[in-house]
Amino acid sequence: MRNGHRPLAAAAAIAVVTTGLAYFFGPGAAPADSETRRAPASGSRASGKVSAEACEVSAKFPKRQLRGVWIATVHNVDWPSKTGLTPERQQAEYTRILDEAVRRNFNAVFVQVRPASDAIYKSPFEPWSQWLTGTAGKDPGWEPLPFLIAEAHRRGLEFHAWFNPYRASDKDNLSKLPATHPARVHPDWVVRHEGKLYYNPGLPEVRAYTTQVVTDVVRRYDIDGVHFDDYFYPYPGKGTKFGDAAAFTKYGNGRSLAAWRRANVNKLVAEVGQAVHAAKPYVKFGISPFGIWRNKSNDPTGSDTKGLSAYDAIYADARAWIKARSVDYVMPQLYWPRGFAAADYAKLVPWWADAVKGTGVHLYIGQALYRVGTKDSPAWTKSGELPAHLALNRRYPEVRGDVYFSAAQLGRNPLGVLDKIVKDHYPRPALLPLVEARGGAAPAAPTGLRRSGDTLVWKPSAGARAYAVYRVAGAAPDPCATADARNLLAVVPATDAPEQSYPVKAGGTYLVTALDRLTNESAPTTAVLP
Repeated sequence: MRNGHRPLAAAAAIAVVTTGLAYFFGPGAAPADSETRRAPASGSRASGKVSAEACEVSAKFPKRQLRGVWIATVHNVDWPSKTGLTPERQQAEYTRILDEAVRRNFNAVFVQVRPASDAIYKSPFEPWSQWLTGTAGKDPGWEPLPFLIAEAHRRGLEFHAWFNPYRASDKDNLSKLPATHPARVHPDWVVRHEGKLYYNPGLPEVRAYTTQVVTDVVRRYDIDGVHFDDYFYPYPGKGTKFGDAAAFTKYGNGRSLAAWRRANVNKLVAEVGQAVHAAKPYVKFGISPFGIWRNKSNDPTGSDTKGLSAYDAIYADARAWIKARSVDYVMPQLYWPRGFAAADYAKLVPWWADAVKGTGVHLYIGQALYRVGTKDSPAWTKSGELPAHLALNRRYPEVRGDVYFSAAQLGRNPLGVLDKIVKDHYPRPALLPLVEARGGAAPAAPTGLRRSGDTLVWKPSAGARAYAVYRVAGAAPDPCATADARNLLAVVPATDAPEQSYPVKAGGTYLVTALDRLTNESAPTTAVLP
């Protein structure tokens, strides 16, 4: 994923990803858009108290927007920084990442829990990841996942567990894997390909096993989402044929090899989505595909691009997942700048916006924070390129947020780009977008709202995961006071305390709403403070 995606040469028909790391990765500005849009006065659902009045909302202060970051564990890209750290050091590194995300008004993390048929949690199916201790299968002395989830939730961050479905090992020697590794137990599931091991996507047993691994995590841990990255069949490398001929002979049923491979991936996506939602209906499932579905040269409905086609090269048909609603969201990795001839960001965003329009599938954009300040192209040497992507996104209401690769760059803040993004695009917190298909219901509005010294306090609402705190000057807020985020001070995670609280620094009218885990929002409770 991601770091393995080198810039596409302008004349190249395919971006060939050949580095070893590619096996695992791949996750001057325009002026700020100040347009306003009409929207319902309240972003709540099922509260029964939605005002019928339409409100003018500011595109600069979206009330609902996903702002996430990928945290890669493979090769210690983001966390932990190296193998063999003590549990305390690993925990401290992780919480620093979260604190940096919160400081930037982010609201979600996508943490790699299964880099390659291994686990950063206590799995009944797969060995402990080597990226914790340096030795595959070695117990790290603690179980990270409950801590990782709890610390994210404590800070109001949604936690998405990131899996790769088909990678088995970055080495092709089965004997080097732990004895209980599923690739050793089931060598018939595995394809050796260019020095690495892959599970064969054409085998029903592999799909069933992958679904079992994912479902186990959904059932046992309090995650908010399941996330796949862009690796399905291997990216083009040295031109070696992928060794699935026997499976194709057995299961092809007269289809072409390419159609059969795409059908295998589509089946897995559908089966995983169904299993996730059956286990916990509120858990979201989404995928961050390669940024180009197909080029117009391949298909008249494709994008005006000249790069690798995920549909043709790695058999990933994201548009089929969208049409079938097998996923709750897609997050295409649009890791190219505006004006790039082979893959122009300004052309890809409207293509993806059109692909999801009217489907109920959410669209978030994968952003190449890791390229800012590099010489991958002249555009990335300028601090304004990435913020300009977000300004362009405002033209397309289908774009509901952005996720950045990767967490290591949060602290580095290349070219000061995150400062600019926060100033121009994330000046206020934001609620997460509502995924209608995942249900939920707004909790009851908070009660007992009052001031206690320098603190605003209220009684908890049953079923509330968090509370949104708004402030307006004066004593008479209009019905549109909570329509966008311009008055939103904070999203406060719920605690087990008998009263919830938020520090206040000024008088005015405070409005507090209750949010369930999917951020369905109650009507506001209001208090006027001197």
